[in-house]
Amino acid sequence: MPKKKENKIKEKHFTLHIGHENDQGRKVIPVQKFHKTLKEDLAKPIVETFSDKLWGTLRFLSSAAIIFIVLFFMMNWNAYSTLIFNKLGLFQPETIEYKLPVRGSDDLMDLSEDPNELPEFGLNVSPPDTRIIIPRINKNVPVVTISSEALVNRDWGKLEQQIQEALRDGVVHYPSTAFPDEDGNMVITGHSSYFAWDPGRFKDVFALLHDVQIGDKLYVYHDQDRFDYEVYETRIVLPTQVDVLTQSGEDRLTLITCTPVGTNLKRLIVFARPVKI
Repeated sequence: MPKKKENKIKEKHFTLHIGHENDQGRKVIPVQKFHKTLKEDLAKPIVETFSDKLWGTLRFLSSAAIIFIVLFFMMNWNAYSTLIFNKLGLFQPETIEYKLPVRGSDDLMDLSEDPNELPEFGLNVSPPDTRIIIPRINKNVPVVTISSEALVNRDWGKLEQQIQEALRDGVVHYPSTAFPDEDGNMVITGHSSYFAWDPGRFKDVFALLHDVQIGDKLYVYHDQDRFDYEVYETRIVLPTQVDVLTQSGEDRLTLITCTPVGTNLKRLIVFARPVKI
């Protein structure tokens, strides 16, 4: 007899009484609904914890990104301020001529009271050093020459050190490449941006090189002669693409700088061919 009652009890709809006594009687919740509610209540703190961690991580990454961007622009402010001023049209093209001062100007000492004994000046002259002039970006820069010994010995660390030191005084003629009065490829490299604390005066000299256009004229003074070039191609390459240094092919001038400005991810290359004056 007891066994039959147990079977009947199992067949009945089992309910769980939860709640408290009120005017409407005891609240009755089916056990299936209770299980579902219990699972949701147990999962809720876990979901909230994961959500809090996710938003905390996103806030941290956002703050880190903002700090990085601010520091990046602060470190490269000279280069980017140059870019901004250029966009605002505050730069004027650089003159390509070197002239002795005209007689009677403040820059020339009057050596005689008789003007007939003093010739009229204002003649075109060449600077004593090697220089490159890029009118489009208002640059008239000394070209520094370094020894090719480290290159010949394949001492890349020493070569890089020599180049970085020479870049403080201008742009650098890459060793073992041609000069303007020789056949081959004259390669000149310069900074688009560099560490703000570096003592060099030319750490953003090529910040505007991206603005140089096909057809622009470039001028190189070497051994007191002027050599004219015309830009015929610009290209962005990876640092490993060193074929731009090759001396084979037509005579040309190759300018190299890092891009994007403030990074060394890639190289901007400007090619120019000689133009007869």
